[in-house]
Amino acid sequence: MANGFAEAGLDASDVAVLNTCTVTAAADAEVRQVIRRIHRANPRCKILVTGCYAQRAPDELAELPGVTWVIGNSHKYALVNILTGDTGSGSGAENTRIPLGRESIEEPLPDSETPPAEPLVLVGEIGDTFHYAPVFADDRTRPTLKVQDGCNARCSFCVIPFVRGESRSMNPDKVISQVRELERSGYQEIVLSGINLGSYGRDLGRHINFLGLVERILSETGIPRVRISSIEPMDVSRELIDLVATEPRMAQHFHVPLQSGSNRILRLMNRRYWTSQYADRILAVRERMPNCGIGADVMAGFPGETDADHAESLRFIESLPFTYLHIFPYSARPGTAAAARPEQVDGRRIHERVRELKSLIAAKRSRFLQSQIGQKLSAVVLHKTEQGSPAALTTNYLQVTLPGATVRPNTLLEVEIGRVHGGTLVGRAA
Repeated sequence: MANGFAEAGLDASDVAVLNTCTVTAAADAEVRQVIRRIHRANPRCKILVTGCYAQRAPDELAELPGVTWVIGNSHKYALVNILTGDTGSGSGAENTRIPLGRESIEEPLPDSETPPAEPLVLVGEIGDTFHYAPVFADDRTRPTLKVQDGCNARCSFCVIPFVRGESRSMNPDKVISQVRELERSGYQEIVLSGINLGSYGRDLGRHINFLGLVERILSETGIPRVRISSIEPMDVSRELIDLVATEPRMAQHFHVPLQSGSNRILRLMNRRYWTSQYADRILAVRERMPNCGIGADVMAGFPGETDADHAESLRFIESLPFTYLHIFPYSARPGTAAAARPEQVDGRRIHERVRELKSLIAAKRSRFLQSQIGQKLSAVVLHKTEQGSPAALTTNYLQVTLPGATVRPNTLLEVEIGRVHGGTLVGRAA
């Protein structure tokens, strides 16, 4: 229980809070489906929608049944005050300008017990304040600590800079304080995350960058494992690779967004590297860490992508030691440069290209899984599978089931890999 609230089942809930994504049209559709599902199941439940979709299209969300509040990223700091009705001077949110459709009115935040008949929409310019809180995975064993937010890049397909604001960093002393708090709570692994993680510190002056932050975490805290979530290719420096390779407390795992293996498409995307530069980073990782987990984001069907561009991308991906990919069909985002391009790719062709990419990575991943048999890997226990066996995540980002083991979640241990079953490693505590 926190701030007078307690978690409840859907049927008994008075309030549902949805923190939304808007990176694809599919993400938007899923949010709308969830809202409708909640309202059908519990019509009296008041729904608060926040996050990126709320920032981008508040009026669209406000029209959905059951939605009582739409709170953009610009006002996310005020969520607790809104729900508790506490609009004292400490919230910094009194007399906030509230855009409602085409109008703007001045009024205080509402009492949560008496919400307005029309949904309250709070959306404005995103400031330079950094708001933070650890985010927990469903298994609650690997908290994600956001240390950076926003993005100054302008990739032509991406709506994120418009809904998250300019790049800004958590104060490094606050990062250390947060990591120590998670360490005191007994967590064995934390995941450092950000919208553009490698840009950490650029808004703080010249005294620290992302590499320096990781070094401070390792030297000033005792957290057993640190994992880097996703980092842009040009921020994967030799020094960072060396640190991950030589520090036992760093997860041997790099996720480096690619988007396309065609230089022509990368230029249209306004990505800031060539394929040769990207390959140099990935091969440097593999050279220093032969068993490292290496993943990437790849987009299929960007406007103007030809069959030749797609074939070039397939060849490039095949040439690199990826162990998994996050594959996305292109999704036009309102207001982005790519959405206005005339050469939109047919949806059927996009899905064919997605299938080809999935087939390619499935073969590469299968070979990587087979190569793990007989190895001993450090892993953190996550949860139990449907069959009742514990599941763990290895340092190189592979899930392994541990039949018959009695280990508790949030335990760091060595596992010996015995076989591959159904696309998952099977092992035992070493």
